[in-house]
Amino acid sequence: MDAVFHFPNPVNEKAARVVAGGVAVQAALALLVGWHWLLVVLAVGFALRVLAGPRWSPLGQLATKVIAPRLGPARLVPGPPKRFAQAIGLALTTVAAAISLGFGARTVAAVLVGVLLGFALLEAVVGFCAGCWAFRLLMRAGVIPAAACTACLDIWAKHPATAAPEDGAAGGTAHVVVNLG
Repeated sequence: MDAVFHFPNPVNEKAARVVAGGVAVQAALALLVGWHWLLVVLAVGFALRVLAGPRWSPLGQLATKVIAPRLGPARLVPGPPKRFAQAIGLALTTVAAAISLGFGARTVAAVLVGVLLGFALLEAVVGFCAGCWAFRLLMRAGVIPAAACTACLDIWAKHPATAAPEDGAAGGTAHVVVNLG
């Protein structure tokens, strides 16, 4: 079962930023055109990425297999904070979809999607992952145990750690750059 529900660690930050760009486009469409059914598509995409990284997500596949490889060498970062960020996106879009489509509360849903859009744009454009930043704060506070992300323990050292990719990428040594905001 672990092989089916495996989130890669480390992950390519370039691919994560491409996914964030795709999320931003979908969120903007939902807001600007009023296609609230897109919130369900966003929520399903987040659920697929939380469960298994990019493996089952069409947007994740496009980002990791097509776009990110054309952006140069991978920039590897720890996976657990990215998974946490995807879980936050899942929560926001699930609630937004439920209150918009189920209860007609479009304004509240629009505010949630606006927050999601802002965070997605921050990740896509400047590389700031708000969910990763929250993960770091929760680790510092002891809410998230250190064992959840041993590579994250080195966050404050500001130097790359060396690790091998666990997601089936080509062998060799990869540098993991810990950039959590």
